[in-house]
Amino acid sequence: MENIDKVLENRYTKEKVVLAKPIDNEIEIYENSILITEIDKDGYITYANRRYIELSGFSKKTLIGLPYIVDRHPDMPEGLFHARDQIVAQKKIWRGYVKSLCRDGSFYWTLTYMQPKLNDEGKIIGYTLTRRQAYPESIKEMEKVYNTLQGEEHIGDPFFMRGELFHGEDLATHANIVGS
Repeated sequence: MENIDKVLENRYTKEKVVLAKPIDNEIEIYENSILITEIDKDGYITYANRRYIELSGFSKKTLIGLPYIVDRHPDMPEGLFHARDQIVAQKKIWRGYVKSLCRDGSFYWTLTYMQPKLNDEGKIIGYTLTRRQAYPESIKEMEKVYNTLQGEEHIGDPFFMRGELFHGEDLATHANIVGS
């Protein structure tokens, strides 16, 4: 996929950030590293843990307030994100392998979990993304599959909906936990 210069604006600082052009430099994620970001319901980063900040190459001041797509690698098929958005909109947890872009154009692969954050009434108020080191064998498999599923004609491919996770029948809301 062609990388067109994309400029994102930080909603708080108004800083403009030009997304890097990808380079062939994979960054290793250490086995026990957990990368966490939280985003609001409008898609802006509200929290990033130290390891995510270090790996991304952005300062905390630059990162907090940017659209969360700041790390979207152009090799990733749109269908993956379309399915992810459908799954989390149903207040379910999504899981998938994601290739992410660093500020300098390097990349890294993660096994990513995205789940909605719910208020006491069960309404979505944001999302939490948790990432960890991806399995090398899975990366190889995903690269092959993702390459065949590029383009708008594959957005609804059933393969992408396989990222839904099932964790019981009740949502984990504050009211459910307190009421038990």
